[in-house]
Amino acid sequence: MIPFNRPTYTGNEDKYVLEAMRSSKISGDGEFAKRCQRWFEENLPCKKAFLTPSCTHALEMAAMLIDIKEEDEVIMPSFTFTSTANAFALRGAKIVFVDIRPDTMNIDETKIEQAITEKTKAIVVVHYAGVACEMDTIMDIANKYNLFVIEDAAQGMMSKYKGKSLGTIGHLGTYSFHETKNYTSGGEGGLLIINDERFIERAEIIREKGTNRSKFFRGMVDKYTWVDIGSSYLMNELSAAYLWGNLEKSVEINQYRLRIWETYYKGLKELEDKGYIQLPTIPKDCQHNAHIFYIKVKDLQERTALIDFLKQNGIMAAFHYIPLHSSPAGKKFGRFVGEDIYTTKESERLVRLPIFYGIKDEEVEKVIKYVKKFFQEGKNNELI
Repeated sequence: MIPFNRPTYTGNEDKYVLEAMRSSKISGDGEFAKRCQRWFEENLPCKKAFLTPSCTHALEMAAMLIDIKEEDEVIMPSFTFTSTANAFALRGAKIVFVDIRPDTMNIDETKIEQAITEKTKAIVVVHYAGVACEMDTIMDIANKYNLFVIEDAAQGMMSKYKGKSLGTIGHLGTYSFHETKNYTSGGEGGLLIINDERFIERAEIIREKGTNRSKFFRGMVDKYTWVDIGSSYLMNELSAAYLWGNLEKSVEINQYRLRIWETYYKGLKELEDKGYIQLPTIPKDCQHNAHIFYIKVKDLQERTALIDFLKQNGIMAAFHYIPLHSSPAGKKFGRFVGEDIYTTKESERLVRLPIFYGIKDEEVEKVIKYVKKFFQEGKNNELI
């Protein structure tokens, strides 16, 4: 069976994790964590980067940092993972969903302004599949209405928009190092990216359970105490050590995935040319990271049939998010503004194909072969 995903492993992770285990510090902000954080600050670059236990935790920190309160409103796409909305709903915010663009599956920047009210506090963008949202327009809207912009770039590491790394354009950004992402910290992990210096000091406090413990260790205070709200938002050192093994080969991993993505694109182009499927769109200002390779089929029925067909032939494929606005919690904690023209329709057409660091060329060719076979047999049986 060709799996849908396999966690990224480069070969040095064992050595680094063992080194961390044998060190005198295996909790947060050890030597590997500091090494990783410096890597992000220098390579993105950004004002400050903090490793967290997950992207979910990084988003929760972002909600605290912009001081989300009850009755505040936060605009975001409905086509996203629950963490994007949960982080702000936990603070009492009303989630305001708007439609997506059918070409990138990202928030439709032209629908944001009509969703703004006097209660709006932030816009949360989600860079789906590592392809950037139209950030210039979104930042202009945010500046016009004095709103914060948080980038949920969980899937966006190594991707860029007009030369800028995703996560470094808004006030705050977040990455995920979950096992399904291009880079992992051994299963779960995240990063908070701070681009606005006024958030740095408070982020450090929130991340350390609401204490000024970090200042204490730097010798800036003679004892530390509880000074703000917070929680335990530090990534453990073993996870950071695993992540360092990935970061060392970040370019190699990125190039590998891009090569697989291009193989899929070229191999399936004839199906698009015949009108059977739709392939991903990469806007000219975007440099993507091959996080996902998806195709869009005719409808939900055809998607289900294709996924079943691939599974019967030893290939695991998957659909993706169920739009949040149609979920029980989405109806309770949010509302959809405007018409749902594309969110539901496009989400029901999308099929993700296997792509991961280490997938073999012959496995990719097998996937291409059986996707083509599905549509060829469907045509012969007049199902298309």
